[in-house]
Formats: sequence, structure tokens, C-alpha cells
Amino acid sequence: MGIRMKTTLEIDENVMRELKARAARDGTTMSELVESALRVLLRKEARAKAPAPLPSWSGGQPLVDVADRNALHDAMDEDDPWIRDVKKHGAP
Repeated sequence: MGIRMKTTLEIDENVMRELKARAARDGTTMSELVESALRVLLRKEARAKAPAPLPSWSGGQPLVDVADRNALHDAMDEDDPWIRDVKKHGAP
């Protein structure tokens, strides 16, 4: 364990009453109970903030040779109506 730090906290009187009773019942100190509760809370928050894994899927085989620049341009241009029109009828 690390270095112990002394601090002052403002705690609701009802929570303080429960904390004292619990410490007495468990045979421990209020400081140990508070530290334990904080550790659980902080661990829980750290796990909750972990990003969800990204989905993955198989996209099948490539439809074009990515090493062939002209084939890539042609494939990208296929769905562009303006480029299709220029190829068909020439530039405006």
C-alpha cells in the first residue's frame, strides 16, 4: 500500500451514523470502510468507461486490385453520375 493521507470530509449525519455502526459491527475502522468503498466505486467507474469492442466482419474478396491505380479510379467513378455522363458524352 502507498502513503496514508489524512483528510477532512463532510458526510451526511445519517450516512455517518450508518458508517460508525457498520465499522463497529465489522470490527474495523471508519477510515478502512470509506477507503474500501471508494476503491470499489473507482474500480467500477474505470470498468464502465472502457470502450466497447468494435464490430468486425468479413467483407469478402476485394472487387478491385488496390495496387492498380486506374482500376481504383474506375471503381470509384462507377457510382458518380457526373463522371459517368462525362465518360459517355465528353466534357461539357
